This record gives sequence, structure tokens and C-alpha cells, in this order.
Amino acid sequence: MPTTVRIGCASAFWGDTSTAAAQLVDGGKLDYLVFDYLAEITMSIMAGARMKDPQAGFASDFIDVLTPLLPQLAEQNIRVISNAGGINPQACAAALQAACDKAGVALKIAVLLGDDLQPRFKQLSGITEMFSGAALPPMCVSTNAYLGAPGIVEALRLGADIVITGRVVDSAVVSAALVHEFGWSWHDYDKLAQAALAGHIIECGAQCTGGNFTDWREVPDYEHIGFPIVEVSGDSQFIVSKPEGSGGLVTTLTVGEQMLYEIGDPQAYLLPDVVCDFTEVKLQQQGKNAVHVHGAKGLPPSDKYKVSATYPDGFRCTASCLIAGIDAVDKARRVSQAIIDKTAEMFSQRGWAPYSETNIELLGSEATYGPHGQRRDSREVVIKLAVRHPSKQALVLFSREIAQAATGMAPGLTGIVGGRPTVYPLIRLFSFLIDKSACTVQIDMAGERYPCALPSLSSLDSADLPLPQQPPKPLGRADASVALVKLAVARSGDKGNHSNIGVMPRKPEYLPWIAEALTPAVVVDWMSHVLDPIHGRVERWYLPGTHSLNFLLENALGGGGVASLRIDPQGKAFAQQLLEIQIPVPQSIAEQLD
Repeated sequence: MPTTVRIGCASAFWGDTSTAAAQLVDGGKLDYLVFDYLAEITMSIMAGARMKDPQAGFASDFIDVLTPLLPQLAEQNIRVISNAGGINPQACAAALQAACDKAGVALKIAVLLGDDLQPRFKQLSGITEMFSGAALPPMCVSTNAYLGAPGIVEALRLGADIVITGRVVDSAVVSAALVHEFGWSWHDYDKLAQAALAGHIIECGAQCTGGNFTDWREVPDYEHIGFPIVEVSGDSQFIVSKPEGSGGLVTTLTVGEQMLYEIGDPQAYLLPDVVCDFTEVKLQQQGKNAVHVHGAKGLPPSDKYKVSATYPDGFRCTASCLIAGIDAVDKARRVSQAIIDKTAEMFSQRGWAPYSETNIELLGSEATYGPHGQRRDSREVVIKLAVRHPSKQALVLFSREIAQAATGMAPGLTGIVGGRPTVYPLIRLFSFLIDKSACTVQIDMAGERYPCALPSLSSLDSADLPLPQQPPKPLGRADASVALVKLAVARSGDKGNHSNIGVMPRKPEYLPWIAEALTPAVVVDWMSHVLDPIHGRVERWYLPGTHSLNFLLENALGGGGVASLRIDPQGKAFAQQLLEIQIPVPQSIAEQLD
């Protein structure tokens, strides 16, 4: 059994940089190289690709990136785990096998099967959406369960050098390697929670090494930013670092931002193999660009898998163009509304249904800030018109009517982006739970199928969840105020139609003042321009170990993913907006920050 295991993550999404894998293989001294390619909407894009081509539906980037590294992987005995298989993992494995054969490198490739429920879609019954309670649509283009780590562990036990999966929880590519190497039991819930946290921190690639960091000015050398490495010991504690000499930054704040990213309830981060409690996690700087992480706790998982299905819901079209000159914002607003009104009238004249949804954003007027926007005097803005309709024919008409505005409406309209806008199918996410027994997990290696039995587990009892703690109250009197960014860092991201904003104070003593000011009601008011007026709400949790707060903004993304017509459908800029809110503090703190 090894003393430590070193794992590097070379991809955070389908389309991430092609340079990370070589950087980690050359300078990471790795035992494992992992790649994370999948988001909910990625699966629907891959499903559409497979419908056109039976050999498509996986992350082809994976093959391109890995092919030149195959000799080094074999020479250094670096094992690879990736969810690059997407909707067609066997085709992904075949493509990689062909690359291995051509390179003359003998590596054993295993494929994890069992997540794809689309072939059995018609047998699914009594299914309702886990958030809205809606009935399962009659037709979906993809239906995939989020599998856990056991199947990957079995593939490694069978001797696989490379494991390719379809849909698994993002952190499983890391936790599986650790369970395999250290021989942890599936009942070692605290260790499984630590493993999941290690996976969660590095699954988004450079987001924990200075990418997307609040204090972006402090991050050196974006051009060569280092991708993350976790070095994990047998007791499950780990250190986050990056290759020596690479760009970027690894501090308790960069790692803390990523820990809070997209986790929802930090006391009950639900995964197929363990329910994680991150509230008592401690982050400690261990020298330059190294952070020690410990303190995650675990509870038994549920007997369900989360399933993400995607279904078509009409069509969408987005048009963008520049309008410049005097009173550009007012001109843009009038032109935008005129285009919508004119085309809606044309629909009515043809007996077509009205728009399902329209969205106008004037980029450059601080449109994403809603009522907090401060720019009304810009002399150039980009009009972004996004519309939805049940009929493709109607949106084709819309796309043809944009250009007329350049000669028949206000002056200064130019730069129609990409020519005539394209009409696309609109794909929505439908999430539900299903018994784990509904999925048959198997390993395919060298043409042989191997079964994978799931561990026998006692199901989670919600009564076992710890009672949430409340943040401390401030002592003293607030007689000044400062922007939240002076007191904390923050990061936001998406979970379906919900957005998560994690807030981590720069010093523990700032937390009471932040918590006193940032109540759920205050955040609802500050972010009301993005929250659904009927179903929008905000929850808040406290993480004593890092003195942090985590907020979940429910129904805040206009549908989320490609279902949203907004410029920020994943809430990536929400934290930036929250960081501008004023926090009452004592004068003594305000003076420290001047």
C-alpha cells in the first residue's frame, strides 16, 4: 500500500485547454491523471451528436490530448480515469484503442457501463421531477444516472490502465483511485468524504489554482497557469498543489472558493457513495502554493441515484449587434422592443402562437446588475435578443427581421454578430431519483463484460444529519460600512436552475459582521432581478471550519444551461454582484481596509 497517492486533474469541462495534461505528466510526478468533461447540458449535446453519427457522443478532445502522451503514461505507470465517454463510452474507448495501437503502446482500457437509462426510457414510470414535481416528459434525448466510484474501483482492480466512464459524479474519478490504492472500506465514510472533497476541489481544474479567483490581480502568469494536484495520505488528509514553476496561485482562499463552489447544503452534499459534511473542514497553508485539507465528515448515502434527463422544448434563437453613438442605451432599448413587437405582430397575422419567452439584455449598460447597474450613459452597447417559440419556422422569421433594423430604425446599429442568427432546439433538464438497483453496473475490458456489485449499505437516515450551526453574533457597534469584497472572497456557479454563492472571509473576525448583514432576506432583495418572482428563494448555511457562508439561490437562472435565454445562464457573475454590497462594520475594521 502506498504512503501517498498523487492525482492531477487536466480538464474541468469539454473544451478546456489542451496544455494541462502535458504539464501534469511532465512535472506532476503523478500516480493518476484524471479528466472531468461532463456537465448536465453536455450530455444532451453529445446525445444529439450521436443521433447524427453512431460513433460520436463523447469528448473527442480526450483522444487528441492523450494520444501524444501515451508513451509517457506507460513509462511512468500513470493510470488515467475520465468521464470522457459521455453518451458513448465504448466509441471513446475504441478511438483511444486505435490511438494506442498506432503508437505501439499497450495499455489496458476499461469502460464503465450502466449509467445510460435511455434504452429503457419507455419502461420508466411514476417519475416526477425532484424539484418541481412535474411529470416525466414523453420523450427525452438523454437519460443518465450519476454513478459513484465502485465501478471504477472494480475496473482498476481488474488491471485497467485507463478507465473511461459515462456519467459519474465528478469527484468519483478521484475517490475511486483512492479507495483502490488504500483499500478503504465503503463504510469508511469520513475517508470517503475526504476523498470526495479532494475530487471536488480539483474537478474544475485551474479554478482551485487561481482561476476564477476574486483577487485576480494577485494571480501570476495566467498564460501558464498550473493545474491542480492532490497528494493524499492513507488517513485521507491531503495537500493541494500544482506543478513546480507553473503559473497560478494555491492559497487557502483559492482552495476555499472552490470548496464552496456548487455544493448547496455543506452539511449534506449528497453523493452516491457518501453524504458529505464539509462544515468543519480546515484549510492550512503549507508553504508556497500548497494547502493542507482535513476535517470532512461522512454519513451513509441514500439508496437512490440522481438521474439527469434532457428533453426538447421548442426552439431558441439569439441575435446580437452593436449600437453606438449618442444615447446608445435608449436607442438600443427602443430598437430591441420594436424588433420583438414587430415580429410578434407578424406571428399573429400568420396565425402562429406568440413567443414563449423573450429576453432583452443591453450589454455595456450593466444589464446583468439589474437595478444595481450604474451605466446609463454608455455610447456603445451590444443588443442581445434571445427568444423562444414552439415553432422553428417562427424563429427563422425572427432571424430574418434583425438586419432591417440597421436601415429602418435608430442610427448607429452595426456589427450583427455572425450574420443571420441560427435557430436551435431548446433543451431542458429534468432531474429525478431512481433506485440504485435500476442500474446494472458493468465493466467492459478487452471485449469481456465483468459485473460490478454495489456495496451493501445502510441507507441514510435524515435524523442522523447534524443540526446546522449558526454564525456568531458581532460584538460592538457598526458605525461604518465597506464593500463585501474588502472583507471576503466569493464564487458562484450553477446547479440546474439554481445558483450557489460561497462567501469566505479574508479573516475569521470579519465573519460575524458579514453574517449579520448577509441574511437570506438581504440576498433575496439584492439579487431579486435574477430570482423567479414566484418560485425564487434563498437558503444560507454556515461552515464553522472555514468561517464561511454558502447561499443557494433557487430558481435564479431562467431555466439554467441552454434552456436559459440570459447572457449568464450559469450564474457565474452572481458572486461579483454580491461582492459590491455594503457591509456595516466598526470603524476600526473599516480603517484597517483603507
